[in-house]
Amino acid sequence: MDSQIVEMLGRNHLVGDLIRSGLEVSLPLRDRGVDLIAYVDLISSVPAFRARPIQMKAASSRSFGLDQKYAKFPNLLIAYVWNLDDISKTATFALTYSEAFDIMTEMGYTKTPSWERGNYVCTAPGDDLCEHVEKYRMTRDSWWKRVAEEL
Repeated sequence: MDSQIVEMLGRNHLVGDLIRSGLEVSLPLRDRGVDLIAYVDLISSVPAFRARPIQMKAASSRSFGLDQKYAKFPNLLIAYVWNLDDISKTATFALTYSEAFDIMTEMGYTKTPSWERGNYVCTAPGDDLCEHVEKYRMTRDSWWKRVAEEL
């Protein structure tokens, strides 16, 4: 699959996950680092409007990385959508910049020349990295919590 197809499949998968979780989704008209916004707007569900900007990273298999430019977005979630080439294995992990940075530091990626230039991407995460990311696997309940309750 080419990168545009992977991006479309990832976005559609992510939007579907969010909607199934009872959240609303908005797609920004411009791409300035936020791919979509998940939100809750009904007073019957939450005491006030709640929203989270999301930057999506889609991969046909697995890929984990971080770009320093995302540090400037308050409350940003980075959603890693993995295994888009096999829908039975597709999974989404959502981390804040800080959570992703902590994993990057633990794995030693923040000491690389690539990180010094501003970003780092691991296109073949091993078991140790996957174990770090696993606790951020998203479900209907965890999406709701990350968007509607946690800020």
